[in-house]
Amino acid sequence: MTHAHTHSHTHDSHGEAEILDLDAQVLAEHLSALTGWLPVQAPPRRIVDLGCGTGTGTFALLDRFPEAHVTAVDTSAARLQRLREKACARGAEGRVRTVQADLDAADWPDLGSPDLVWASASMHHMADPDRALKAVHDLLAPGGLFAVVELSGFPRFLPGTAPEDRPGLEERCHEASDRFHAEHVPHRGADWGPKLTAAGFTVEDERSVTVDTGTTDGSRSEAVGAYALGSLRRLRHSVADTLAPEDLAALDRLLDTEGPGSLLRRDDLAVRTERTVWAARRTG
Repeated sequence: MTHAHTHSHTHDSHGEAEILDLDAQVLAEHLSALTGWLPVQAPPRRIVDLGCGTGTGTFALLDRFPEAHVTAVDTSAARLQRLREKACARGAEGRVRTVQADLDAADWPDLGSPDLVWASASMHHMADPDRALKAVHDLLAPGGLFAVVELSGFPRFLPGTAPEDRPGLEERCHEASDRFHAEHVPHRGADWGPKLTAAGFTVEDERSVTVDTGTTDGSRSEAVGAYALGSLRRLRHSVADTLAPEDLAALDRLLDTEGPGSLLRRDDLAVRTERTVWAARRTG
């Protein structure tokens, strides 16, 4: 469940793999709840993770379904290499197959006939998501399940009163980012229900999960701080040209890990986000 997230991203940016790993660490319990909720008719044996990133969904699904094998698909050789290294470290290399593929290409590689396809924050990166949904429908075994996880947007980390010299900065950054993504990633935040129905699926259930980790301490706080730092660094790339100079300067003070205003010095960080999952079945 990644937003970088979660997700067949078409490009690699600095630190993206680390952000995906931190996302998995910080939001592990929420991801476990989502995989536990999936309305499978029987434990799936063959799973495909589309846009697998560094394996957040892959390993959650392997944990949830101990008899399953996962085919993990992504555009990035580096992310797939990282996933394979994790699989070896877990002793799960025999249960994972990686496939590097551009899912916007006309012909997909042979991904077998899976019982479950998982796509977390990856469908919105497709150039033609309607065509991709039909491809997944034809790929699935009859009666198989397709789980689509979508993000409401990037997570929030700071309280609204922060930083003290520019209150509300994070929200203004997100407003600027939303304008950027409306142009460049128009399907982010989409309602996938009607699109799934149009592709021939029967949507069996839909669930929205609100995540709010609350302020934490100890090792958890360290992970949240690193996650916030990496995420806001990425956010800066999409808003730097449109943000007010005073806001950009305040953002840079937060991102300066050596400075007194560093995010990493704060004790009021939390992860707040919302994700929606659709469970759709191939009924014919």
